[in-house]
Amino acid sequence: MSPPLENLWEVVSRIPYGKAASYGEVGKALTYPASGYMVGRWMANCPSGVPWWRVVAKDGRLPLAKRSPEAAREQELRLESEGINIEGGHVDMSALVFAPDLIGVD
Repeated sequence: MSPPLENLWEVVSRIPYGKAASYGEVGKALTYPASGYMVGRWMANCPSGVPWWRVVAKDGRLPLAKRSPEAAREQELRLESEGINIEGGHVDMSALVFAPDLIGVD
């Protein structure tokens, strides 16, 4: 696995239980920042054990529905099980965390 992807999985793993982060905020928190678009592309290869469901669009949407309604439903159920409210396919924006909160101290 490439170092940038390992860094991505580390950052996604820092999103706290009961919170979510946008693809763009995850990208900003990487050692070598990347766009939300690139983060979204890379997230398609997320290994097991990494809380992929905590990454959403910048407006709180669950964009997986375009690719897989089943995966979007799984994401919604996982987020709700963590106490995140979802209405109309959008995460409650108060549940979002931002890049400075995701940057680890190495």
